[in-house]
Amino acid sequence: MAMLSSKISSSLFLSLSPKLTYLTNAFLLSRSTATTTKQKNKKKENAKAALAKEKRRTRSDKQFNKDAVIERCNVNDTDTNSSHIPVMLGEVLDVFSTSSLTSFVDCTLGAAGHSTAVIRGHPELKCFVGMDVDSVAHDVAQPRLDAVLSSGVRAFTVLRNFRDVKSVLREVGEIQLGVDGILMDLGMSSMQVDDPTRGFSVLGDGPLDMRMDPQASLKAEDILNSWPDSEVGRILREYGEESNWRTLQKKIVDARLHGGLHSTSDLLDLIRHVTPPMKGGRQGWIKTATRVFQALRIAVNDELKTLEDSLHSCFDCLAPGGRLAVISFHSLEDRIVKQTFLDIIKGSEDVEERESLNSDLRKTSDEIKEKEAWIKQVIYGSKGTILTKRPITPSGEEEKLNRRSRSAKLRVIQKH
Repeated sequence: MAMLSSKISSSLFLSLSPKLTYLTNAFLLSRSTATTTKQKNKKKENAKAALAKEKRRTRSDKQFNKDAVIERCNVNDTDTNSSHIPVMLGEVLDVFSTSSLTSFVDCTLGAAGHSTAVIRGHPELKCFVGMDVDSVAHDVAQPRLDAVLSSGVRAFTVLRNFRDVKSVLREVGEIQLGVDGILMDLGMSSMQVDDPTRGFSVLGDGPLDMRMDPQASLKAEDILNSWPDSEVGRILREYGEESNWRTLQKKIVDARLHGGLHSTSDLLDLIRHVTPPMKGGRQGWIKTATRVFQALRIAVNDELKTLEDSLHSCFDCLAPGGRLAVISFHSLEDRIVKQTFLDIIKGSEDVEERESLNSDLRKTSDEIKEKEAWIKQVIYGSKGTILTKRPITPSGEEEKLNRRSRSAKLRVIQKH
């Protein structure tokens, strides 16, 4: 009986075998087809996203020569690792190239890369003001400025935040006439990022500091170890745009029960353990860490509120025809710059007056575009003209040779 059952089972298997093979192959083929289709769809989505990104910006066609940039900026450090390469230098020089620049303010002096190049390009310059809250930056910038400033230029370097631009210009006697050009480069300098004791980098071990102004009292460590958990969550969500903020908030608060977080390594270890492994492995947690560090840096330095207020102040300080150029490095900054520029140039509510004004402004903007090839599309208003309807981004060549330029966006506004 057992032998008969075995024979029946064998014959049944043999009869079903072709069908099973067919079904198995069909199943595998369908899975393979589905995977291929999914990959194709993903490629299409990525291509659409890339195209949409290109439409939202104007990529610079400026040629980038790293050695020429270093020479223009008067960088002659024996330690080449300390050479800070200013982002979009050629584009910034274009912004201020056509008009006479008798007064210029660099609100974010840093290592004076942009400033030294601007000063060299404008022998007519009579007044220069460089502002930075970082005393280390001043120590690096001062000898570079001294090497390019002529005796006929009134030069001031001030250890102040750019929120104080009005009072600084009042003190140096430039507030009444207004200034011809103002630059704000919102990125961190290499000096800050590469110094582990400042706590800005996700790649080095150091204290949880993150203060742009070393004399300020609030540190990232204070936020992580003593601020209310709801505030910690808000910072991660709003300033870091981090989707996993709830889990991170809970783990940060839980860490307080075990002594808290006191170094960048402590925070990185926490992020590494919280980030799901399926989110890109090492690359996944580094991206999360970058967002968390950004959020804390913004909170420590109150960057966004300071930026919005300072944009209004800078525009008020411009002379008629003066230009304000701003380089931002993440979407939160760029959003504020874009919206504040639009708020600044708002026109008259009187329809007839506005139409007459717009007609005159169209003629003016057309003349500007004829003279300056970098200007593609403008937005005009009663108080000023936005010369970059879409932000200008670095050339592909600069992005390859200067990795820190990859997320940079340049926007420019001109006062009437």
